Amino acid sequence: MLLKVRNLLSAGFIVFLLCCCHLSAQVPKPVGLLHPDSLKSTVFAPLTDSSKTDSVLVQLLKQYPEYFDTVLKNTKRWNVQFIYTRIDKGANGIPALKNYYFNVNPANYFYPASTVKLPVCLLALQRLNELKQQGIDKNSTMITEAKGDGQTRVYNDPSTPDGKPSIAQYIKKILLVSDNDAFNRLYEFLGRKYINEQLHQKGYTDIQILHRLDIQLTAQQNRSTNPVNFFGPDNRIIFSQPAQYDSSISVKRTDSLGSGYLKDGALINSSMDFSDKNRISLQDLHNILLSVVFPEKVPASQRFNITADDRIFLLKYMSELPTESQYPPYAADTVTYWPAYCKFLLFGSEAGAIPKNIRIFNKVGDAYGQLTDVAYIVDFDKKIEFFLSATMYCNSDGILNDDKYDYENTGFPFMKHLGEVIYQLELNRQKKIEPDLSKLMFNYDGH
Repeated sequence: MLLKVRNLLSAGFIVFLLCCCHLSAQVPKPVGLLHPDSLKSTVFAPLTDSSKTDSVLVQLLKQYPEYFDTVLKNTKRWNVQFIYTRIDKGANGIPALKNYYFNVNPANYFYPASTVKLPVCLLALQRLNELKQQGIDKNSTMITEAKGDGQTRVYNDPSTPDGKPSIAQYIKKILLVSDNDAFNRLYEFLGRKYINEQLHQKGYTDIQILHRLDIQLTAQQNRSTNPVNFFGPDNRIIFSQPAQYDSSISVKRTDSLGSGYLKDGALINSSMDFSDKNRISLQDLHNILLSVVFPEKVPASQRFNITADDRIFLLKYMSELPTESQYPPYAADTVTYWPAYCKFLLFGSEAGAIPKNIRIFNKVGDAYGQLTDVAYIVDFDKKIEFFLSATMYCNSDGILNDDKYDYENTGFPFMKHLGEVIYQLELNRQKKIEPDLSKLMFNYDGH
């Protein structure tokens, strides 16, 4: 779930990004700085267990000990993983992609938190396309009923101009501020069986999305999903979906985290069982985002069945800032929702303005001490574009459910500095052909 309150405002707060030159000036250039072209040749150097690590990324981090010394010393304990994808456009505009890895291992479990919302948004749009003959689309009014224990109804949505709930509005809420209830409504629309079967068919066989977010329900309650009705312009029901139950048996897991956890106020001195909680690897998240930005780089069997309009819709709201949103009215509450509210990489927890020439198309997650961001970052002025996905376990005391996590002093600084260093690497890199990023420039709600 997304952190709602962060104690991050203080006197003397410095915004490092007022313009691109300020960004590059923030990254020190030590003697012997790794040249960007040296990433063309690389060897894999296992850093922990059988994890995949490009040695040049280790060299890069070592040149900034003030940022990454503790990360390199605690890579395994903090389960730090990141993937950097370099993009080179050809004369025909087709991108050539090169991936670089740091401690990436799908076997090393981390709690994905809100990042699971990204594939569910894609599947919701895909499901609507499958139902298009019923006359419904993402803007159709969707009323959620309740049938089983723990289920709740939704008859209206005050965040829309007309008060009517819709798939489109739920996706906006998810991509703008990572709204948990909005995710739960998409989960209920799709049903748990459809979500997992579709992801597995696309090759994401290790993914398990098993539960709603931010509400305490049993495993059985999460197998059950609500009845849903869609209404046409005349306010008549045009499609009814009955309550669903997922009776499928998931692959047994043994995932656990921490050295202890609080339960009903008592400390349990053992690791917490996560085998019934959501699971998705950083590599799968990275590839899913890549499939949205560059669908042509993904095999047809792995693409989501969404339209060109759906894709533009997703990209627009992945990159829009809360302070630009009129519906939902996040722009009216800049204390709760600052510009970089969901932009961990490159901005950390900073509340300052984001330069207009920079846009980040991403999805973040944070819960149980795990901090994750999966991002495609562009600078329209400098003609920069790259993918960067990262995760870190920020829980030095090892205790879960105590709300004592190291987001502020460890996680957010790591995300910010990692984004800065990779951005600087891209800024210094010579490209044969500058990318045309004009199709990623959108008219946002507040502009």
